[in-house]
Amino acid sequence: MLFRKSFLLFFLIAITILPFATVTHAAQDIVAIRVSSAPTLDGSDNDSAWSTAYTYTIKDKRTGSDITLKAVYSGDMFYFLVKYPDATRDDLHKAWVWNKELEVYEIGPAREDTFFFKWNMMDREVDLSNFADNDYTADIWYWKAHRTNPSGYADDKSHVFSSEPGKKAKKLTTRTGKTMYLMRLGDAGKPAQAKRILVDYQGDVVLQYTPAEPEGSRADVKAKGVWSKGVWIIEFARKFNTGYDDDVQLDPGSGKKYLFGVSIKSCYGEVFNDTLPNLYGQGRLSDPLYLVFR
Repeated sequence: MLFRKSFLLFFLIAITILPFATVTHAAQDIVAIRVSSAPTLDGSDNDSAWSTAYTYTIKDKRTGSDITLKAVYSGDMFYFLVKYPDATRDDLHKAWVWNKELEVYEIGPAREDTFFFKWNMMDREVDLSNFADNDYTADIWYWKAHRTNPSGYADDKSHVFSSEPGKKAKKLTTRTGKTMYLMRLGDAGKPAQAKRILVDYQGDVVLQYTPAEPEGSRADVKAKGVWSKGVWIIEFARKFNTGYDDDVQLDPGSGKKYLFGVSIKSCYGEVFNDTLPNLYGQGRLSDPLYLVFR
């Protein structure tokens, strides 16, 4: 009798713990519909194209906020509408702050708001997170409230995640304890911001980054965001096929699903620290999403 009771107790404990023993990811299809008139990229959701699109809610892994996502396509372009709550508009990034005692400029504490798309560029299914056990190359669309939004773009970049160290690669530990390395690379061309190096005093707080017109593959992703009443609305647009090897290429007639993920905060693999300004670099990629064209 004692053995039977002990076995029953063990069985009940096992079936209670088992669902939490394995991390699972619920994949979700994001259906993009064809529209006759493309939306205007102005940071508004008032275009008629968005009124006919499907609405999806994605949970942000770092902030816990709900991200609203819509997708449409027209001609040779496809578009995303992103909405998420943010109590403050942070559109200043690493400004130069004058140190009166040392009489030099130092990087200030301000960090900009962001939004982040990460696309699978492999010919196989992969885990796109920064804590995966598999290697991958990913296409990155990195919208930045200060550095790219004034120019009307998102920064087009790549993430290379590998067991082999590379130049300026960040060392990370996977969920199973494996050592991996993350390289964050800019696509070929010029970015949507210029960087200023100051020597002489030009004011107590001076912008380090100023708007610029991007060129080459770095100019593939157009984007415009507007913050109002505690909500960011950001619109993205890109050609299906950019003609560049450092971009994911899409074909709406192929019937394929395209794996991606999103994050409100930039995904650098930084440890969680709520005291750092704007949780910069601490993003965690969403559960897997698949873009589907209909």
